[in-house]
Amino acid sequence: MVRGDILLVDDDVKLLRMLTLRLEAEGYGVVAATGGGEALAWLDQGEPRFVLADLRMPDMDGIELLRRIQERHPHLPVAILSAHGDIPDAVRATHAGAVDFLVKPVDRERLLGCIRRHLPAPDEGGCINAGGEIVTRNPQMRELLDLARRVAKTESGVLVTGASGTGKELLARAIHAASSRDGKAFVAVNCAAVPAELLESELFGHRRGAFTGAHSDHPGLFRAADGGTILLDEVGDMPPELQVKLLRVLQEREVRAVGDTRTIAVDVRVLSATHCDLRARIADSRFREDLYYRLNVVELRLPSLEERREDIPLLVAARLAKLAADGGPRRTYSPEAMELLVAAPWPGNVRQLFNVVEQNVALSPSRVIGAALVRRSLGEEPAMMPTLDQARMEFTRGYLRRILELADGNISRAARLAGRNRTDFYKLMGRYGIDPAEFKASA
Repeated sequence: MVRGDILLVDDDVKLLRMLTLRLEAEGYGVVAATGGGEALAWLDQGEPRFVLADLRMPDMDGIELLRRIQERHPHLPVAILSAHGDIPDAVRATHAGAVDFLVKPVDRERLLGCIRRHLPAPDEGGCINAGGEIVTRNPQMRELLDLARRVAKTESGVLVTGASGTGKELLARAIHAASSRDGKAFVAVNCAAVPAELLESELFGHRRGAFTGAHSDHPGLFRAADGGTILLDEVGDMPPELQVKLLRVLQEREVRAVGDTRTIAVDVRVLSATHCDLRARIADSRFREDLYYRLNVVELRLPSLEERREDIPLLVAARLAKLAADGGPRRTYSPEAMELLVAAPWPGNVRQLFNVVEQNVALSPSRVIGAALVRRSLGEEPAMMPTLDQARMEFTRGYLRRILELADGNISRAARLAGRNRTDFYKLMGRYGIDPAEFKASA
């Protein structure tokens, strides 16, 4: 597969042909598979950027295919296609992790809208994504990633700026992975976390006996990154006396260890990152202007999470998939809970969001994370009494879950116990975000 392909999976050959022609006319590259097994074989050859799979196929249904794709490629968006617009099917697909549920015959605008929400249009060009860890639909972020892809192919110095928690190191790693130095070492050092008196030794190395405690030779991080890339994180906090020595290393491309008289040549690409305003630090003589221009050939400013709120559902989905892939429980957010996440202030940016998601996954008693738990994680109204409507909803959700446990996930039996018909019971499960498959699996 080539980058940008869409993988279509359906046992209806005529429909596959029609959808292929429609998407190719829009400029997308398309690969078609007539079943789940063939689709998985394509995935072994190369990862597409979007999958559209039929719900009902002879060899493997769309939900099972979705689950297998999530095991191998947890960040790959998958939409489910069905000839029936049944609410239970839509609920099942959504809870399994599908990004959308489309009904045949497929409306052209609906299909294109679904695809464009999850990958750029073909004329937007490819952009680096750090192996799928950077997800976005924000125009500002897409432009930034495209610039990063271009500069990654050069040896130019890159200064990544942005508030704490926006993902500066992740972007630096993506630049390294997209460069010709991929496969060599990527070394990151936080200049603010290392004591000033030890930072020179940490970067450039030292000889045995150079100072108290130097019991053996230490090569330093620049030599450890030889052939690869070094990230100087929070470079704005580097002591002024060390800035002079760093400038010399950048100019001469060689390092001298503390306590040594000889210099050693190094081939290292230097990336730097900071949350502070380096121009302001230059103005008050805390940062060297000549070093600034050495480091800042290209500046990439990461937007805050507040500037890219439309990415919050994507980031949450990616984090949930990552936690599940690492052996954690599978969780999803209720619509009300997701609305709270999207609207919340995020002073800690993506780092804070991921912390809240991980906390919610660990503490949620059910598969669906509710609004109350999100409020508690955000520190909002921890002791507030729920409204009557909220209490009624929580009671009903708990009642339905208890009924399904008693019925071992059998919908007909659960509906009889609840005194409802199957159709009404399905509607109730959809309204309260309950997946009957969860109870069948536990049984």
